[in-house]
This record gives sequence, C-alpha cells and structure tokens, in this order.
Amino acid sequence: MEKWARSLLLLTLSLLIIFASVAADDYVRPKPREALQFPWERKSSSQPEQVHISLAGDKHMRVTWVTSDKSSPSFVEYGTSPGKYSYLGQGESTSYSYIMYRSGKIHHTVIGPLEADTLYYYRCGGAGPEFHLKTPPAHFPITFAVAGDLGQTGWTKSTLDHIDQCKYAVHLLPGDLSYADYMQHKWDTFGELVQPLASVRPWMVTQGNHEKENIPFIVDEFVSFNSRWKMPYEESGSNSNLYYSFEVAGVHAIMLGSYTDYDRYSDQYRWLKADLAKVDRERTPWLIVLFHVPWYNSNDAHQHEGDDMMAEMEPLLYASGVDIVFTGHVHAYERTKRVNNGKSDPCGPIHITIGDGGNREGLARKYKDPSPEWSVFREASFGHGELQMVNSSHALWTWHRNDDDEPTRSDEVWLNSLVNSGCLKKRHEELRKMLLEP
Repeated sequence: MEKWARSLLLLTLSLLIIFASVAADDYVRPKPREALQFPWERKSSSQPEQVHISLAGDKHMRVTWVTSDKSSPSFVEYGTSPGKYSYLGQGESTSYSYIMYRSGKIHHTVIGPLEADTLYYYRCGGAGPEFHLKTPPAHFPITFAVAGDLGQTGWTKSTLDHIDQCKYAVHLLPGDLSYADYMQHKWDTFGELVQPLASVRPWMVTQGNHEKENIPFIVDEFVSFNSRWKMPYEESGSNSNLYYSFEVAGVHAIMLGSYTDYDRYSDQYRWLKADLAKVDRERTPWLIVLFHVPWYNSNDAHQHEGDDMMAEMEPLLYASGVDIVFTGHVHAYERTKRVNNGKSDPCGPIHITIGDGGNREGLARKYKDPSPEWSVFREASFGHGELQMVNSSHALWTWHRNDDDEPTRSDEVWLNSLVNSGCLKKRHEELRKMLLEP
C-alpha cells in the first residue's frame, strides 16, 4: 500500500510540473480547430498497424509497424509486382511501458538493396493487407514535402490531404509529431492517421518538445518517440536517434536535436563535426539541416529559446556552407534571407520556420513590428512546404496555406546552392580548423 501511495504521489507531482509548464506560456493562442475522433475498430491481433517507412542507409528502407500480438514475426516480404514477393527482410522488435500503458509489439525491418525511383509492394509479418512504397530517385530532380508540428486536428487532416496531392519523394518533419503529451494511446492514433502517406513515402523526423515525455523517477524522456520512430542514426554513425543524417539524390540532410546536449563538448556536436567532414559537395551539392527550435524568429512566440544552440552550432553550419535550415516550434510560417550572426549574409543559410502543420494549440498570430531586416515573408496560417531540387544549383521552394487549394503558392522563391557561389572556397580554411578542434 505504501509503495502504491508513493507512486501516486510521484505521478501527481509530475502532472503538476506539466501543468505549470503549460501555464507559463507568455502568449495566448487563438481557439484551435477540432480534434479528430478515431472510432474504435477490432482488428486481428497480428494485423499490422501504424505502418510507416524511412530511409535506412544507401538503397535501403526501414519498415515500421505495430501489432498487438506479441508473438507476431518481424519480417517483411516485398517485390516489384502485386502479390509476388521475391525478397524477404528480417528485422527486430521492441516495446515499452508507460505507467499503466503497454505498447504493442513495435517492429523495425530494413529491406534492400532497392532500385531507385521504383514501386515496391510489401507485406508485414506475413499477415494483413498489402502495402506499396515508392523509392526516391537517385538523381535530380527530387521534391521534399516539409511540415512540422502536426498533431491530430482537422487542420492536420487538411495538411495531410494537401501533401498527398504533392508529387514528393520524402517527407521532412522538424519535430512535434503526435502531440500525445503523455497520453500514449495518442501515439497509436497518430500512427493510424499518417499511415496512408507514411507507408508509401519515407518520413524523416526529428524530435520536438512534445516528444519529451519524461516523468521524473518514473519514465525516461523520448522513450515513446525512440521506440516508434527509429531513424537511420546507426547508419550515419550517431549514437542517438535524436540526431542523424542521410543522403538522397544529391542532398545531404542533417537532423539535429534541440532537446539533447549540443554544446561543443557534447556527443551531438562531435558527431556533427564528423558528419560534416564526410560531406562531398560534388556528390551532394545541397546541404540542408532540420531541428525543432528556430534561431531566426520574428514571432512573439518562443523568442530566444534557440539562442544557446545557435551560439554553439551556427559558426559550424555557416563555415560548412549549409543552404537551408528548417525548423518548427513556432506555429506559423516564416522565411528569411540568407543570414548569419543575426544579420543578412549572402553566404549564410536561408532559415524557414514551418511549425504550421495543424497542432491542437492553434496559431501563433503575433509578430514583432517592425519585422527584422532579415525576415522576407511571414504568416500565421496552417500549411506545408514543398522543396523541389531541380539540379545541383537551383531549387524551387513553395509554401501552401491550407485555406487555398494545394496548387496555390502562397510563398514562392527560387534558391541557388552555395556550392558554386565562392562562399565555400572562401571559408575552406576556417572550416578545416573547426573540424580539427578537439
């Protein structure tokens, strides 16, 4: 009885901490759109649910799904014709507990090598329906869909419907996926919500603050996120699922963690230096970075929250010639000029805040007035972005608000890669010294 009382006290204290942190927000969001309702349906215990795919190293994909049957096998059958599976991938599984919640069996299976720009048909664990996936192209052009801070509201559904109309190859998500916020069944409903898209095109994600579901002395942080959304961190030489990189069709993408150590003595910083040292701009002329908390933000919401990470990492990203930085967290859209050290710089990256996927907290409508000189376009609307890498030097970025048809481009700009700008040559020695620092 005493043990139960102690557990109840710890849970109560943890909930008080959570509610206090929510109440500490210093801005008021407008009324959000309705939450989606998910009718309960009985499925076979071996039926694959929450199916999604992600890139897993060169020419490989990771297929993830959940079953309630703990004895279900972790293999994927696949081939290039419907119902004809010429190949078999064996995988692994995990599960986790969260107070009274027990997850299903979470399967992760890597398949490949796969041909580029090819349609594959696959089945998970020898049961359930057949799925299909499309591998990204090996060369330009390639299109990315970009949307963060998704959640599970009517706005989320609208965003996903728009993305589904986009002819994209990979989805990039800079944090805040399910907005489960300690209610673990909402991770399950989120998995079902995104399955129609995430089972067909790879989703590459990083963590946001809403993934940080730790309860002191009871549950470690990120256990839900790390168990369900395994990314290619091992394939990219990282020791943590919270930061990793991948390459696809001439693009080197780096996914960083805003909520894990990032100072110059941290594992993440050391990994970032090692990863940047491997970048070959002849093979991958475009270099993009994603993380959750923006460094350049003219919205009243979440001011200065990224300052510490910016102070540590911006010099390294600048010296490396990063082209574009995508972030979320602020529930609005903003695009900057090329910028560095707080001001416009033709050799700096363009920063795009796109935390407008459809979360339940609503939009952050209030901006600083006047806007900073580095801010080009800003708007508090839900939507998504599309990044089309046309070739090694030119890309087209468009942002689409949900209030319009998907073909309507609310913001549009042609971007030039830094690879042929002279900026990289100018900073080569600076970068070399930074990478050699202990």
